[in-house]
Amino acid sequence: MAAPTPPASQPAFATRRLLLTPRTSADNESCLEMDSDPEVIRFIAVPWTDAAEHKAFIAARTRGPYPHGQGYWTVRQKSEPARFLGWILLMPLDAVGPEIEIGWRFRRDAWGAGFAAEAARAILDHAFGALELAEVIADIHPENARSVRVAENIGLVLRGRRFHHGEPHLHYAITAAEYRAPDDQA
Repeated sequence: MAAPTPPASQPAFATRRLLLTPRTSADNESCLEMDSDPEVIRFIAVPWTDAAEHKAFIAARTRGPYPHGQGYWTVRQKSEPARFLGWILLMPLDAVGPEIEIGWRFRRDAWGAGFAAEAARAILDHAFGALELAEVIADIHPENARSVRVAENIGLVLRGRRFHHGEPHLHYAITAAEYRAPDDQA
């Protein structure tokens, strides 16, 4: 059987410590394993009710389709390229839109090392560079302090609160102009 091929329109990225590659079906089992940790999905309104639905959900999200240059990326460390750390996404909100969201999920043993922020910066560079998006958003559960820190670390700004999947969430966003602004102009 041939190795799964990533979408042609979705590039791979390398950061100082990380490799971000388009997610393929070969990554699905690692995603399922990561999601089996209750702490990892603690703040996620999961749309599946059993293992079969979860597996189908992961497969569908891996396949897409997504707009050009968008989708899910698998994140691995350059120093341990076989080790799955998690994923990052850039895609229409809930795969529908019209807003474009950035999101991340990492194995618990990868938390606290700055991997989410490092990966997210590469994806924002892509979003506002090659894709020329006007804005990127992230809706985050208010008790998810780790994700709030990542969002603020990468420059997303709290715009308010709104309901997402029936629960209150913090609504973060960043525009292309805000992303390009020098750090000393706030």
